[in-house]
Amino acid sequence: MKQVISSGGLLYRVKNNTLYWLLVKHQKAGHWSFPKGHVGDNIEKESNQEAALREVFEEGGCKGKIIYHEPFTNSYNLYEDAEFVRKTVLYFLMEYLSGSPELHDHEISEAGFFTYEDALNLLTFETDKNILKEGNAFVLNTRK
Repeated sequence: MKQVISSGGLLYRVKNNTLYWLLVKHQKAGHWSFPKGHVGDNIEKESNQEAALREVFEEGGCKGKIIYHEPFTNSYNLYEDAEFVRKTVLYFLMEYLSGSPELHDHEISEAGFFTYEDALNLLTFETDKNILKEGNAFVLNTRK
């Protein structure tokens, strides 16, 4: 089975002492998730972290800073281009630096910052909800 690695970002910002999380709605599949994409898409020897930062900017219109270098991981099987693929997605926890979700690229139909509760309701996949729960708990514990 073919193995594919993607990298993305679990990006948050704090506004009025409330955490907001960046979510994107993928144009093709129509699901809500976090910005992510293939490592080394157009950049030879791109690291997982570099790919995550690039994808957050491309798909989410925002620049972030990785604050935790151990990624939250999600793996699943899919059928793509007439073959089964094992896809592993590495999500790096990021703090917002600049930008706007309105600047997302053509692969995304909508993007925005959402409260934890709203993000949990919007996320399509249970695995993404679990990653958000872990990331949210990590941020809350480090902000004390």
